[in-house]
Amino acid sequence: MKVTLSVIKADIGGLVGHSSIHPDLVEIGKESLKKAKEAGLIIDYHVTAVGDDLQLIMTHDKGVNAEPIHRLAWETFEKATARARELKLYGAGQDLLSEAFSGNIRGMGPGLAEMEFEERPSEPVIIFMADKTSAGAWNLPLYRAFADPFNTIGLVISPSMHDGFAFEVHDVKAGKKITLNCPEELYDLLLLIGSPTRYVVKAVYHKASGEIAAVSSTERLSLIAGRYVGKDDPVCIVRCQHEFPAVGEVLEPFAFPHLVEGWMRGSHNGPLMPVALCNATPTRFDGPPRVVALGFQLAQGHLIGPRDLFDDPAFDEARRLCNTIAEYLRRHGPFEPHRLPMEEMEYTTLPQVLEKLKGRFQDI
Repeated sequence: MKVTLSVIKADIGGLVGHSSIHPDLVEIGKESLKKAKEAGLIIDYHVTAVGDDLQLIMTHDKGVNAEPIHRLAWETFEKATARARELKLYGAGQDLLSEAFSGNIRGMGPGLAEMEFEERPSEPVIIFMADKTSAGAWNLPLYRAFADPFNTIGLVISPSMHDGFAFEVHDVKAGKKITLNCPEELYDLLLLIGSPTRYVVKAVYHKASGEIAAVSSTERLSLIAGRYVGKDDPVCIVRCQHEFPAVGEVLEPFAFPHLVEGWMRGSHNGPLMPVALCNATPTRFDGPPRVVALGFQLAQGHLIGPRDLFDDPAFDEARRLCNTIAEYLRRHGPFEPHRLPMEEMEYTTLPQVLEKLKGRFQDI
C-alpha cells in the first residue's frame, strides 16, 4: 500500500512565554484532524506538542505537496491561533507569515516534512520533533545514522545496507540542492553539512533501491521573513529496520548532545537534549534545545503507537552531559561561541541595535 506521511508544525502561541502550549490548542488540532479523518481526507492522525509548537502528524493517500492536506494544516493552525489570541498567549500566530493560504504551506512559515512510499510488511517510523533550534540540527544525527559505521553497524554487516545511502543536501541561502552518495562521497558530504547554518540534509535515500529513508524540514523562518521571527523548530521522519538502520541505530546519535543553533532568541549555540514528551518544555534561558522521538508502526496507513522513545534511562547520561555543557556555555554570557557568530546574527534583532552606532565608526 502506498501511503504519505506528513508532519506539519507551527508555533502559534506559547504558555508561558515560549515554554509550552495551552491544552486548548492541542484539542483544536485533534478536533480538526478528527473531522478530516471522518470525511475521508486523511487515513489517520496524531496531534501533540513539543515546547510551544503544535505538531500535526497525518497519514493519507494524496502524495506529497497535496493542496487539501496543506490547506487542512493551515486552517487548523488558523483556528488554534484565534484561540491563542483570545488567551493572550505569547507570540500568537508567530509562524503564520502569510495572510492567506496559497495552495502550498511551504514557505509560509510552518515546518514541514513528508514522504510517500510503499508500505512494507512491517513499517516502523520515528518522528523527531525539536524545539528552540534550527533546521541544521538533523545534519549530524542523520550522518551518523546513515553513514557512520561506528554508529550503525548495519552499514558493515547487513547486506541490504552495505552499499550505503544518498544524501540530498540543500543550500538554504542560495536556494540550491545537491545529492551526494556515501560512502564514496563521504568527505564531500561532511564538507557541506559541517556548516549546518547553510547546508541542511533534506532527505536520505537507499542508494541501491532509491527508496526514501528520511526527510526533514528545511524551512528557515529568518530567511523567509527577512528578519528574526522565531526559531525554526524542525521536524524529521526516519524509516527504520530491514534495508534501513534499526530503531536503536537511528536513536544512538542523540546519546551525544551535539551543539545546535537556537536557544534564547535564536541567537545562541546550545546542546540538543533528548527528552521524553513530558519534559519537552524548555525553561532555562528558554532552553536548552530539546528533541523528542515518537515511534509508530504503520498498518495500512494507520498510526500504531506512539512509543515515547527517549523516555528511557539509557539517555540519562546524555541529559546529564547536556546540562553540564549548558552550564559551561551559559558562563560565556554574550560572548561567542555561546552567542552565534556575527554573520549568523544578521537575521536576529542585533542589526537594529548596531544601526545607532553606524555613524560613530571612524577610519583607523
